[in-house]
Amino acid sequence: MKKILFLFLFIQSFSFAQTNLFEEVKFKSIGPTIMSGRIVDLAVNPDNPTEFYAAYASGGLWYTNNNGTSFSPVMDNAPTQNCGSVTVEWKSGTIWVGTGEVNASRSSYAGIGILKSSDQGKTWENIGLPNSQHISRILVNPKNLDEITVGVVGNLYSKSQERGVFKTLDGGKTWKKTLFINDETGIIDVVVSPTNFNIQYAAAWQKVRKAWDFKGNGAGSGIYKSTDAGNSWSLISTELSGFPNNDGVGRIGLALFNDTVIYAVLDNQNNKPASSKSKEGSLPTMMSSPGEDFSNISNKELNNALKSAGLREKYRAENIKNFVEDSKLEPKEAFKVLQDANKALFETEVIGCEVYKSTDGGKSWIKMNQKFIDDFYYTYGYYFANISVDATDENRIYIGAVPLLFSKDSGKTFEVISKENVHADHHVTWVNPKNPNHIINGNDGGVNISYDNGAHWIKCNNQAVGQFYAVQVDNEENYNVYGGLQDNGVWFGPNNYSHDVSWHQEGKYPYESIMGGDGMQIQVDNRNSNIVYTGFQFGNYYRLDKKTKQLEPITPKSAKDEKPLRFNWQTPVLLSSYNQDIVYFGSNFLHRSMNQGKDWEKISEDVTKGFKEGNVAYGTITTIAESPFQFGLLYVGSDDGLMHVSKDGGNSWTKMDIPENATKTDDLWVSRIVASQHKKERVYVTLNGYRNDDFSSYVYVSEDYGTTWTNISKGLTNAVNVIVEDSEKENVLYVGTDNGLFISLDKGNSWQDFSAEIPNVAVHDLKIQAKAKDLIVGTHGRSIYKVNLEKVQALTDEVLAKNLHLFAVDKIQKSRRWGNSWSSWSEAFEPKAEIWIYSNQEKETVLNVVNKDKVAVHSEKIQLKKGLNKIEYTLSVDAKTAQKITRKNKKTEIKPAKNDKLYLPVGVYTISVENESTTLEIFESK
Repeated sequence: MKKILFLFLFIQSFSFAQTNLFEEVKFKSIGPTIMSGRIVDLAVNPDNPTEFYAAYASGGLWYTNNNGTSFSPVMDNAPTQNCGSVTVEWKSGTIWVGTGEVNASRSSYAGIGILKSSDQGKTWENIGLPNSQHISRILVNPKNLDEITVGVVGNLYSKSQERGVFKTLDGGKTWKKTLFINDETGIIDVVVSPTNFNIQYAAAWQKVRKAWDFKGNGAGSGIYKSTDAGNSWSLISTELSGFPNNDGVGRIGLALFNDTVIYAVLDNQNNKPASSKSKEGSLPTMMSSPGEDFSNISNKELNNALKSAGLREKYRAENIKNFVEDSKLEPKEAFKVLQDANKALFETEVIGCEVYKSTDGGKSWIKMNQKFIDDFYYTYGYYFANISVDATDENRIYIGAVPLLFSKDSGKTFEVISKENVHADHHVTWVNPKNPNHIINGNDGGVNISYDNGAHWIKCNNQAVGQFYAVQVDNEENYNVYGGLQDNGVWFGPNNYSHDVSWHQEGKYPYESIMGGDGMQIQVDNRNSNIVYTGFQFGNYYRLDKKTKQLEPITPKSAKDEKPLRFNWQTPVLLSSYNQDIVYFGSNFLHRSMNQGKDWEKISEDVTKGFKEGNVAYGTITTIAESPFQFGLLYVGSDDGLMHVSKDGGNSWTKMDIPENATKTDDLWVSRIVASQHKKERVYVTLNGYRNDDFSSYVYVSEDYGTTWTNISKGLTNAVNVIVEDSEKENVLYVGTDNGLFISLDKGNSWQDFSAEIPNVAVHDLKIQAKAKDLIVGTHGRSIYKVNLEKVQALTDEVLAKNLHLFAVDKIQKSRRWGNSWSSWSEAFEPKAEIWIYSNQEKETVLNVVNKDKVAVHSEKIQLKKGLNKIEYTLSVDAKTAQKITRKNKKTEIKPAKNDKLYLPVGVYTISVENESTTLEIFESK
């Protein structure tokens, strides 16, 4: 029944996009591209390595046949862009994509099974395993493309039965589970002999991820072998094999040289022997330093120590230093407080990365690294575990994590080869079997290529695949767009950006980086757009001046007698619309500053359910809203499912009840609260169950400050991240989900797809630039899109009640550029008039254009869709019509342009469709 339901939702979601009023309202990608996004897999043609596919975690599959000089998307018409793995059979061009990223990050989105294309990505079919959620590897028998072995990781946040190795002999019509360990253990990697499909190895990975905690290891983790093409499996990482076999075994990556020589890279979460513990550079050692010495420790060193202590997902160096300084504690005192607040942390350092090799087909294993491979995983090996081996030399291997390392002696020693021009966090490395110095690497910043084994690198970032958490706009005349990205900082650039590479010649990319780390929320002072409030993960925010480059930290601090404040990964910040000196900031309390973040006061109690033991920041505010009708009417929501309202500027707070039908899932994440700009008592809320593997839509409206709620999510089928009211139309709402953008014209009673030119990608944030009437869409995988809302806002009840409506057409200025070009080698400029028509049904009709002398200058049959239609008229006429125009008006002269076309002269024209008409004015330039 569950499988049937999932398929129904999948089909419903896909067909939903095909019937809507807005197919002609096209979105434009406005970049940026330069910082790229997370690569999860590569498929390279071994006979022509300039041809390959790059799979992005949440940005789809992209193809190049010019060595990465340019890429084209091949999954834009697929029902998801979430990739875990890709396999290509190059002779036939058949592609298999295992959907759902397997890196277990906080934004690793689930998939819908295996997608197959037999026409190089033009069309896709789902061939099974729809409930697998995250697929790590697809092995296809080169002699029989219907025989496929698949590694399935399974659910990210919950237990599931659909994990393990699955096998089909009929191309996906039927599947058999051939390896299952337990409901917390999936298969993170599968490799096959290059000469014998019967010999396969699989890496099992046990993990437990919750919103507040992540254990990336377990006794279920291990290595299995099959000698019958994946039909049966045997555990080969036994206690006597030489490979670790206990609860500390984490993620494993495999690389096969031949039938008997195999490598494994392991995230070993067992503790280091006491004698091997790092003294210098460890967190306890650092925090035993005197206060002055501690403050001089570099943030990089302290962040490394935090990673080694298992605190990568909870704190940054800035948090710890601020806590020490502002609590007026000695570092050792602060360390004790942190220990008390995090009982499961600060334990003995874990071993981390290890490399093992077997030369007898996995019967026995030898640990190859002679020393600890420190500063590689930083205890979050769950995000990596990839290893590659040179097909011509079994001793040359590559392992990827934060840096990319190379060994020429089977892993005994390593050297770093990820140098300048290469982003950190490496997920896949392809080694050319005919030229091992040629490697292609995929990382959190896209694709890099080297031809000298890492001495020099080419960066191949020409596609808009950025993973945005948040977007913002300013009020400049030609306004700027801002965005915070996963692992790629905060950037801003012009809203009219169009991708090209001319900036290589000019030397300056149109977008500019203004903050590092994982980029988060942004607020821009509407009095001076140079003043920006933004930051990176866990509440490390700053007030910066873009003009002077001055940077001032603004993060609120805990008092001396208090435990550290808890900040969400994506901490909310808000400038008051009443006074741009007033800043609101969320920890587990709501903070307010009256002087641009220089000083803070708490204006709430702890508005979460309180501290929860774990290694992930939790029990934090996730969203803040201020009513435009009343100063001090405030709303906050938390990651553990609480919502509060204050009507008196934070002096008192009332907990709002969770909507009744949302209580089936405990601790829903409050992804957004929006105080209506059209009615004082109205408030919208979206809840998100992603961190419970609950992908249902939870969208509600209250007309009484959150006392009672109405469900307005009917028709939506994916987890919801954001809701925005239209800036002009009270009944128009926009919702961003984990799989697309939707619009409602009736205040949420019904929803339609609103994403023409946007593939099915996660939408994290939405902002409206009201003056320009533009909607800015921040996606987590395809960067930023823009669409003008003028025609949407013009869809009044009166218009919608008509059978057909012809909208007014903008005036057009006559120009000598029409039909001309600056060079015989460039294309001529083609003018056009955009004619917008609303129709309440599909129909064929005729569009006519007549001048003031009643000469029919243009007539064409048009096929109208139900909804908004855009007709582009090029303002050209044929010779016979031109003669009619000049015959009627002797003063009018129509000469051919350089492209030999004849264009309409200055004048006023009547455009008509059936009983509707409007005017088109072409005016002379002065």
